Amino acid sequence: MRPSGIRIIGLTGGIATGKSSVARFFEERGVPVIDADQLAREAVMPGSPCLAQLAALFGPGVINAEGTLDRKRVGSIIFGDTEKRRLLEQVLHPEIWRLAEERIAHAAAAGRRILVYMAPLLIEAGVTDRVDEIWVVTVRPDIQIERLMARDGIGRDEAGRIIASQMPLAEKERHGRVVIDNSGTPEETRRLLAAIWEREIAAHHE
Repeated sequence: MRPSGIRIIGLTGGIATGKSSVARFFEERGVPVIDADQLAREAVMPGSPCLAQLAALFGPGVINAEGTLDRKRVGSIIFGDTEKRRLLEQVLHPEIWRLAEERIAHAAAAGRRILVYMAPLLIEAGVTDRVDEIWVVTVRPDIQIERLMARDGIGRDEAGRIIASQMPLAEKERHGRVVIDNSGTPEETRRLLAAIWEREIAAHHE
């Protein structure tokens, strides 16, 4: 059960939209950030029950020689396969949320009144009821594809396929109480975030 008295902002967005840099802005101002991607890595540490379940589901080849999950191999297995992706999520999501609840409880016990839960699949996983509100980081489509190409060193066609496999940004935006357009320069985004900080957080937590 979620502790009372703590406001949880669910931060989400598409690939290469800059969710981490947005989260860092709030973290620099003392807001704890829980990163669901980091929790997903913790959930499949060598020897964990989750890792054993994934090996049983997808075969022992998904575990590297050093005992860690081969995330690229798993990604290639589930890419474009809705059923296999669903099986992966059934294993991972409950454990990710258990780990998140531990951190939320720790933050509440430390007297924190607000935190950010950053989860790329917050909407797709159907767990929006676990946060108090949703903030969506978005960018223009042309910028998203360029940033993904630059970040991952891939071609335009591959970047386009990856983006097309995800929930469209326009659809995600409809879920957001706050929509953060990260299409501009880092300086422009910081000015935008500073205004959001004053309006949405500072004004309520003085």
